[in-house]
Amino acid sequence: MSKPLRALDEAALVLFSGGQDSATCLAWALARFGRVETLGFDYGQRHAVELDCRETLREGLRKQNPLWKERLGMDHTLALGALGDISETALTRNAEITMEKDGLPNTFVPGRNIIFLTFAAALAARRGIRHIVTGVCETDYSGYPDCRDDTIKAVQVALNLGMDSRYVLHTPLMWIDKAETWKLAEELGGPALVSLINQESHTCYLGDRGTMHPWGHGCGECPACALRRAGWEEYVAEKARA
Repeated sequence: MSKPLRALDEAALVLFSGGQDSATCLAWALARFGRVETLGFDYGQRHAVELDCRETLREGLRKQNPLWKERLGMDHTLALGALGDISETALTRNAEITMEKDGLPNTFVPGRNIIFLTFAAALAARRGIRHIVTGVCETDYSGYPDCRDDTIKAVQVALNLGMDSRYVLHTPLMWIDKAETWKLAEELGGPALVSLINQESHTCYLGDRGTMHPWGHGCGECPACALRRAGWEEYVAEKARA
């Protein structure tokens, strides 16, 4: 990983869904920036229960670290129902999750991350923030093209040109897999942070919060659960070998 960024005199806006990746990114930002705000999106997702997990995670982070409590600022939620309205996907419709002919799962919501980052930049402009943090990753993911590093770099250029600004889009997880994401959480906040994210974050595309597995809540079958389970098992195995 690159040398840690520390900008305690600056603020950051974290795209915070309530999932494992965004919760880890929030801790990453709290360790680096003097003020950190969060932004979630309600776009008609089937797993809208993730939005309910956000404040529990924020409160857990406050309790775990006095500095994080001091730095954690406002939370924002934007309603983007139009995105769900135009998306014929298994993430916004009650449909079976399958693989499409193009090799992508039908949970892919076209343009989602591009739209999220555009709205995040607009909010950041109003809040006087230039650092935007998102948990996208192209190392261990479902193949979504808007999670790729090239996409994020292109969006950063477009935002800075179109808004005459100097936004910096941070992707702390871009080149690490899910096991390394759990390890990063441990490095940031120790076992307590790992436990908080394991128990209180939400990943499952079907919104299953009734079943608690060793790796967290979920149906255990959808692509998101499969990635989270595999990453957790590898993380635990590596710790056992250490």
